[in-house]
Amino acid sequence: MPTILQRLQQATKMMSRRKILLLVLGCSTLSLLIHQGTQLSWYPKLFPLSCPPLQDSPPRPKHMTVAFLKTHKTAGTTVQNILFRFAERHNLTVALPHPTCEHQFCYPRNFSAHFVHPATRPPHVLASHLRFDRAELERLMPPGTVYVTILREPAAMFESLFSYYNQYCPAFRRVPNASLEAFLHAPETYYRAGEHFAMFAHNTLAYDLGGDNERSPREDAAYLAGLIRQVEEVFSLVMIAEYFDESLVLLRRLLAWDLEDVLYAKLNARAASSRLASIPASLAQAARAWNALDAGLYDHFNATFWRRVAHAGRACVEREARELREARERLLRRCFGEEPVLRPAAQIRTKQLQPWQPSRKVDIMGYDLPSGVAGPATEACLKLAMPEVQYSNYLLRKQKRRVGVRARPEPVLDNPPPPRPIRALPRIPQGH
Repeated sequence: MPTILQRLQQATKMMSRRKILLLVLGCSTLSLLIHQGTQLSWYPKLFPLSCPPLQDSPPRPKHMTVAFLKTHKTAGTTVQNILFRFAERHNLTVALPHPTCEHQFCYPRNFSAHFVHPATRPPHVLASHLRFDRAELERLMPPGTVYVTILREPAAMFESLFSYYNQYCPAFRRVPNASLEAFLHAPETYYRAGEHFAMFAHNTLAYDLGGDNERSPREDAAYLAGLIRQVEEVFSLVMIAEYFDESLVLLRRLLAWDLEDVLYAKLNARAASSRLASIPASLAQAARAWNALDAGLYDHFNATFWRRVAHAGRACVEREARELREARERLLRRCFGEEPVLRPAAQIRTKQLQPWQPSRKVDIMGYDLPSGVAGPATEACLKLAMPEVQYSNYLLRKQKRRVGVRARPEPVLDNPPPPRPIRALPRIPQGH
């Protein structure tokens, strides 16, 4: 019979071997095939997390019910893709819009649970564009759902909105030569409150969060304070687009997910030719003044974001964000070649990866798969870079099959919304 000391020595050796094995596996960039239900996925394995939970905190299971308020032009499509892939890997139901709503929950109307396709109810995950309505979301989502959203610095966000929706928002169309500077010099000259898609031209964040985007914090400071309180009551995390990787670290810690669960490819990005390289300070100041409600929201939640980082341990969060970036680069190289690059839609051969274009004046970029590859790893790479419209359609077909919904005309909603202001451009033949 081995003595207690011998047993302890043997256990210590086994633990050391296990640590070495974990380190070898973690640092390796070999592909990993993981079966989860019927879903097959592939990721490079990360080494142990730099930010473990406190020792006196028992391990938590992964949180499976999440509602993400996808705000406009804030990197929300990339977060949505993360949530879609997580839901697939864990066989979760994703709430998807009724076809009459296209690929948003009948935005810009206030959200209603009636806008959700019946084959995607009751859901575990929600991540498509909507205008926030707390009562309706609580009616749809199960108890215990974690609510998260993301904000972006208002001047940078407004430049993106002005470019992206320039052909659809009447306030932007009125501006001579599509000049952002001209609009911000005299926004009241072009803006008409209440007209179609006016919310893209004034305090869009406040509107998406269910607020009154026509209120001015300079005239009514109490309104901004009240809107902030409403957001804080509901949302467990407000991410910041400028600190995207740090935001994902906080997200994965909130949800008890692994760092692998928040790996991503940047989606819905404009080409350099379609955006300002930098926003002059005078324009940034004018944009923040015109969108003062958004600026107040951003400034508050940017400050609370960094308090959360400090609480988690800033050095710890920064290390984990660095690990996420390194793992992301490895994954992008394995999926899209040694020098993965974003391409214009016309240069993307894989139809499922061609992003929709808002107009001929704006180029939205995407990734393409290398030619001649196939297999489970290819499918995972395809999902990693799949644009919102294609992924939403795929998930809807998949979930309809799962619940046994037969192909038939969809019922028409009363008072349907106007069509979504985005259309795909025809592909340009090679050589033109």
